[in-house]
Amino acid sequence: VPSIHDQPIVFEFPDVFPDELPGIPPVREVEFNIELIPGAEPISKAPYRMAPIELKELKDQLQELLEQGFIRPSVSPWGAPVLFVRKKDGSMRLCIDYHELNKITIRNRYPLPRIDNLLDQLQGAMHFSKIDLRSGYHQLRVREQDIDKTAFRTCYSHYEFLVMPFGLTNAPAVFFHEFLDKFVIVFIDDILVFSKSKEEH
Repeated sequence: VPSIHDQPIVFEFPDVFPDELPGIPPVREVEFNIELIPGAEPISKAPYRMAPIELKELKDQLQELLEQGFIRPSVSPWGAPVLFVRKKDGSMRLCIDYHELNKITIRNRYPLPRIDNLLDQLQGAMHFSKIDLRSGYHQLRVREQDIDKTAFRTCYSHYEFLVMPFGLTNAPAVFFHEFLDKFVIVFIDDILVFSKSKEEH
């Protein structure tokens, strides 16, 4: 009977799994795009009010995103407001409120897969890797003609994303579309890579 064991390979390959992303990702075949419904016009909302502690955090996080090359100053007619959400560890996550943009975006219709169908795909597989895409969204560039749609407004300035931000509809589906059902299973935000042999894995 094969044994099951947990082998955290992240620690074996620190060059492949860095603690921080080195900057904007290289140009790849897959880019994130935002297709709008016909006749859609740019939407711009005023910034939300923030407490002094949030303003300090906002300034720090904006500076970090600028230094990483993930955002740049913008003159886009688009502009979503920003807010903070507290994480379990007490830190604050910067969120862009893309509700209005999502309403006029053509959605990719990927049905939620049935659990029993997913389990059937694993028949014969012996090696599995569960992946958590830490900063996964920032590993994909936004298509050049769609960058202005990602713009967001703060009390400090107006910025736009060069990499895929959190909160946009269609974002999760972009990652593994061409590999689904071959050697990757995605269920909401859980990713499982499977193969029949260690060599194949």
